[in-house]
Amino acid sequence: MSKIPVISEHIEITPDGGKPRIAGHRIRVQDIVIWHERMGLSPDEIVYHHPSITLADVYAALAYYHDHQDEIRQEIAEGEAFVREVQAKTPSILQEKLKNRNDTRNSILPR
Repeated sequence: MSKIPVISEHIEITPDGGKPRIAGHRIRVQDIVIWHERMGLSPDEIVYHHPSITLADVYAALAYYHDHQDEIRQEIAEGEAFVREVQAKTPSILQEKLKNRNDTRNSILPR
């Protein structure tokens, strides 16, 4: 009897170098890890918020993560660095408006 890795039924990586994700979905393993470890969601809560995936998918993603922690952590760190870079280059329109509004209120008006 041949062994079929259960995880391959739940996790896929596109041949073009894509990130590991839930098979048939756009939800990446790193998304599951962030929701579970950083946001404190249980596997059941993750499925509740994303009903198109199964509990087995979530556990497979977590198992994949534990087998590839350095790789997944690196992907998360790269994503966070990218977000910081974009935020630094693209100021928030809302923040600019609030700053301008506060500057106008704090300035002394001529009499």
